[in-house]
Amino acid sequence: MTRRLYHDDAYLRRFDAEVLALTTFKARPAVVLDRTAFYPEAGGQLGDHGQLGGATVIDTQETDDGTIVHLVTGEPPAVGSRVTGELDWVRRRQHMAQHTAQHLLSGALLDRAQAATVSARLGESSLTIDVARDRVPDADLAAAEDLANDVVDDDLAIRAWFPNPHELARLKLRRDPKVAADIRVVAIGDFDFSPCGGTHCARTSQLAAVHITCAERYKGMTRVTFTTARRGRAELFARDEVLRGLAGQFSCGPLEVPAAIDKLRRDVEAKAGELTQLRGRLATTIVAQLPGSGAAIAALPGDPELLRSVAAKLVAAGRDAILCAPDDAGTTVVMMRATGSTLDCGALWKQLAATLGGKGGGRADRADGRLTTAVTDWPATVAALTRG
Repeated sequence: MTRRLYHDDAYLRRFDAEVLALTTFKARPAVVLDRTAFYPEAGGQLGDHGQLGGATVIDTQETDDGTIVHLVTGEPPAVGSRVTGELDWVRRRQHMAQHTAQHLLSGALLDRAQAATVSARLGESSLTIDVARDRVPDADLAAAEDLANDVVDDDLAIRAWFPNPHELARLKLRRDPKVAADIRVVAIGDFDFSPCGGTHCARTSQLAAVHITCAERYKGMTRVTFTTARRGRAELFARDEVLRGLAGQFSCGPLEVPAAIDKLRRDVEAKAGELTQLRGRLATTIVAQLPGSGAAIAALPGDPELLRSVAAKLVAAGRDAILCAPDDAGTTVVMMRATGSTLDCGALWKQLAATLGGKGGGRADRADGRLTTAVTDWPATVAALTRG
């Protein structure tokens, strides 16, 4: 069995070891050492990366029989040789922090929201905790987050050790161990005691903060997404930059951006209402200028909404509408059938698309789409298809 140096010192970044074997893991070359500071993926925490001699460790895993394998790229070291391993410390440091934050937040969710942790996933891009409660009120989530950050501010010491059976029996563990022997416990002061084989920070203040970013129902439970430490800072700084950029565009302070956006939304809605009224008036004018009483086959300037408004008014007047709006890039088409008419708009559109190319569709009473060709003589084009 490989000696797990991270159990003795989670802050060990560099170590020497002997190569015991070269093997494969899921068809990838892997190295087995007599001792390692690389943590294998387990308990929701991802495996470590780093360097092993001249090879690059791209993952660390544990096989079913408990062997720790270091998946590598490049030339692996020879069996029997001594090799120096060095962790990707920035990555490991973040993993330690987010694993500690998960313990802390799980304890806080149980305390403030009566929501016991079922599972956790501490991934590369998302940190989640699934709790055994179908719906957790926002107030309970806020209370749990506040409690977790109070513990961060208290700068509690974090201890990881293998208690003897008598000591273990006296501990109030937040969850039952998954193994029957060699049970390792991680304690966050007197706040949380959990069986865990992972790597953790030395003090809660090293988390800086714990922030819940999302909570959603998931398979009868609630999935809580959170962030912390370096990742939390990066997300906070990125959002602050976006907020300040918006503030600059609105010529207001960052905290005034929501009000500025709300005012913009109201202005847009008001303008949209005015545009709808103007479009309706223009459509009425256009319909009055279209001669005849039969089907209106016309090319008009305007957008699809104007074509639909004109078509609706034509249909209300008992006329079929076969309208288009050509431009440099193609032709927008809108068709509607009047009550009692035999026009099949969907079939006519299929003919147009097959002849001129385009995307769209519809049914017998109405159809619309976009032709890839800019039609120059719309009445002649429609007439040629309908005669066929």
